[in-house]
Amino acid sequence: MAQQVSAKEPTAAQIAEQKIYQQFGVSDSEYELICSFMGRQPNYTEIGVFSVMWSEHCAYKNSKPLLRRFPTSGPRVLMGPGEGAGIVDIGDNQAVVFKIESHNHPSAVEPYQGAATGVGGIIRDIFSMGARPVALLNSLRFGKLESDRVKYLFEHVVAGIAGYGNCIGIPTVAGEVMFDNSYDGNPLVNAMCVGLIDHDKIQRGVAKGVGNPVFYVGPPTGRDGIHGATFASVELSEESEAKKTAVQVGDPFMEKLVMESTLELIDSGIVLGIQDMGAAGLTCSSAEMASKAGNGLELYLDQVPQREEGMTPYEMMLSESQERMLFVVEPKDEAQAMEIFERWGVICAKVGKVTDDGRLKLFHHGEVVGDMPVTALVDECPVYNKPSSVPAYYEANAGVDTLRYEEVKDLGGALKQVLASPTVASKAWVYNQYDYMVRTSTAVRPGSDAAVVTIPGTRKGLAMTTDCNGRYVYLDPEVGGRIAVSEAARNIVCSGAEPLAITDNLNFGSPEKPDIFWQMERAVDGMAEACRVLDTPVIGGNVSLYNENASGAIYPTPVVGMVGLVHDTDHITTQGFKQEGDVIFLLGDTKAELGGSEFQYVVHGATEGRPPALDLDTEKKLLSSVLGAIQQGLVQSAHDLSEGGLAAALAESCISGSLGAQAHVETGLRPDVALFSESQSRILLSASRDKAEQLKAYIEGQGVPVAEIGIVEGDSLVVDINGASAVNESVGGLKQVWEDAIPCLMK
Repeated sequence: MAQQVSAKEPTAAQIAEQKIYQQFGVSDSEYELICSFMGRQPNYTEIGVFSVMWSEHCAYKNSKPLLRRFPTSGPRVLMGPGEGAGIVDIGDNQAVVFKIESHNHPSAVEPYQGAATGVGGIIRDIFSMGARPVALLNSLRFGKLESDRVKYLFEHVVAGIAGYGNCIGIPTVAGEVMFDNSYDGNPLVNAMCVGLIDHDKIQRGVAKGVGNPVFYVGPPTGRDGIHGATFASVELSEESEAKKTAVQVGDPFMEKLVMESTLELIDSGIVLGIQDMGAAGLTCSSAEMASKAGNGLELYLDQVPQREEGMTPYEMMLSESQERMLFVVEPKDEAQAMEIFERWGVICAKVGKVTDDGRLKLFHHGEVVGDMPVTALVDECPVYNKPSSVPAYYEANAGVDTLRYEEVKDLGGALKQVLASPTVASKAWVYNQYDYMVRTSTAVRPGSDAAVVTIPGTRKGLAMTTDCNGRYVYLDPEVGGRIAVSEAARNIVCSGAEPLAITDNLNFGSPEKPDIFWQMERAVDGMAEACRVLDTPVIGGNVSLYNENASGAIYPTPVVGMVGLVHDTDHITTQGFKQEGDVIFLLGDTKAELGGSEFQYVVHGATEGRPPALDLDTEKKLLSSVLGAIQQGLVQSAHDLSEGGLAAALAESCISGSLGAQAHVETGLRPDVALFSESQSRILLSASRDKAEQLKAYIEGQGVPVAEIGIVEGDSLVVDINGASAVNESVGGLKQVWEDAIPCLMK
């Protein structure tokens, strides 16, 4: 039987009698189940280990039944969910590795370090697979940019992302930011990393070979981040500010050394298994590596490098100190491994060995202080099918007429209002803090539909984006889920790339609430359906639940990170108009759909009704047609229609290209609806005059609605609807409104 580690810690009997385990998020029934697996009551260290391994953050106990609905395989998928990151084949013995994860709760209480360590953690997920990280992205949500608290969170989250990514030398090339009261007090900070790898360098987090040594790599372990996984698996409260010790502290310079030395170790070919110490630190990496190999593991905690004196086994096992890795090699390769890390100036310590007994055993001061079955820790966490019920707000919204608003006559003024909305406005204030050109492979910088990074030594590139409209998902989770995947695919295609796969970050409120679990179910169903139709399997991701504030849950926000393959760099396309005389085309149908739109929110102060409808077969046909046209060299610019509808898309293409446009729209819709509806499956294209007819004929031949709506010329955006003037604004004036919005609010 395992011994108690410290007289200061409660005994196993006290843990049971006083129900101390509940403080760690373990329920009575879960505690009883743990006791049955153990054959006795767990001690303090053991219940701590079980609590983090059985948290939602590590075990997905409330979301696993939903995650199984996702399509996760395909002809290009080399590795799906279950490892540090997913991997997709891109030909020529190369693959792209990518994943997105959240650091929401840490960022709410300590925004700089919360965001910074979120970036550090996702980078380790990528290079632990053997891949060289080549790009970072993010997806951020904050309350309205009015209160000092929201401005503080926004400023320091962006600074944290920039501080870590810039120092480590990985370009932050894309992202999105949305502002809405729904996220007040509970910001969303989702970080994504993309890497490149050769097929023969792919690693897995497995503890192979009985008797093989287990090595710890990275800085010493401290008391920061203890119970970080548990902290991420409960709602924020007034007491959360006191839990800053659950937020890790990052060191990007150390991570750079760990990354380079780890990649050299992997290149040496001696690694049998490797995993980063992310959520739950040493606990999760050791238990998962043993479980995936069907083995056990012994850890000698006296050998764990320690930053602070008197650390207990509990603290060492649960610490989430950053920049640490765990790996396994054969005994004959120990010296070679140690030499690599010594040369890089990185600590490398032998802290354990692989066993055949299927148990995680912890030793400290010559005593056994933990002895737990690996399968119980990793595979036997109870999975819950939570009750689900349709929210009253959803039923009430079915009867809302979003055309009842008084018609807006000043359409130029409305366009400026939409462009000045922080959600639509220029994000240069954000991305100018990022180094997006380091490594010199960034072909399309932040600000277009998707970023593009070229692949050295080839004519190929990787397009990447993050997307989700939480308002749509709130108004109709299933439709909103379909739109999140489809809009990401639209962004990828508009950059000239073939969509490959997605990673997702499911940000929701408490699954204990039936209406929230209903949101989760419906959103996952919508996303899964879109992934199947668009051939973009889910290769990994993250679930972040219990995102609540004083007003209730955040908008359901299942963020989609998508990567696409540019087959030839000649196909790279951006949203800006290119030259005077180019012809402008609108693909797709515009309908009277204002529900969840930026126009509805900004001009009418509401988020209500139903979001735009989406037909996935129509979407697939649109994407295929546009990509085909781009690959045939028929397209000058491409921009998907999203927030702000046609009016915003025209303005953004003008601003990006520093050119004006004359547009003529024939419609049976009310002018304000025609300009600001956010109907789906629409893309704005431009073509040179000599290729315009060929482009139009090609698109029509694919069965996609296409209308020639104007020409690129002058220095103003002029739009008439059914022959009547609707908008006449200088591009310079629109640009100033668009660029000044966020800087002015941040003063």
